[in-house]
Amino acid sequence: MLKIASGTLKKMRSTLDECVQYQLPVGEELVSLNQYIGKPISLLHTGNIYCCSCGKKTKKSYSQGHCFVCMKKLASCDMCIMKPETCHYDQGTCREPQWGEENCMVDHFVYLSNTSNLKVGITRHTQIPTRWIDQGATQGLPIFKVKTRQISGLIEVEIAKHIADKTNWRALLKGDGDPLPLEKEAARLLPLVEDKVQAIKQQFGDDSIVHLTDHITQISYPVEQHPSKITSHNFDKNPLVAGTLQGIKGQYLILDTGVINIRKFTSYEVEVSV
Repeated sequence: MLKIASGTLKKMRSTLDECVQYQLPVGEELVSLNQYIGKPISLLHTGNIYCCSCGKKTKKSYSQGHCFVCMKKLASCDMCIMKPETCHYDQGTCREPQWGEENCMVDHFVYLSNTSNLKVGITRHTQIPTRWIDQGATQGLPIFKVKTRQISGLIEVEIAKHIADKTNWRALLKGDGDPLPLEKEAARLLPLVEDKVQAIKQQFGDDSIVHLTDHITQISYPVEQHPSKITSHNFDKNPLVAGTLQGIKGQYLILDTGVINIRKFTSYEVEVSV
């Protein structure tokens, strides 16, 4: 096999097209992956991990590619990123106030998506449709535009009382779910949370939440064959991931030997061969 790139991994970049186009960042290289579907590919972990923030070598990766020190000090690694409704920016305790202003105190969307099941989620205004693609959604529909990440989280919590807010990644990789009437689902769900949404508006202002009536975005992935049984590759257990690339969905490479979540191994140094 021919080595085509070496360096630290970052999450795959994607472009929405008739079929999603993927690029794998490996060090300074961008490997266009779609052309290798149906062909042998290998990723060999060298044993090195370098923090994606400070660049220092680390024995273990925290919060998708950080060393322990950076994980503890960066706002992007705080618990409120996982639970945005707990944002504490207004309390003056944000780890990095400027980062918070640029990433959390900006417009966000609350959306419905189809990731083999109906799901609610949130994302920054700049991340549609990237967020849906990263999650492997085949459909996406924004339902609210809001002023801050915290507000999006508060609404998500209420809708999640009625539908899932997590992706079943195993079901996702086994095939595409049946198309869902997301507009009808939105019409069903919104009355269930209307009182809570109005209460959030009273707290943050009438202009803090805008109800949207957008169209569904349809997403198709470059997958030749979905696995019937899910086996996960893990660089921490076996440094070599090799096989025939059968498809790409979300942040997963699907090989005939198993699947690997690229995002999970951000900052791992690898050699890519085809």
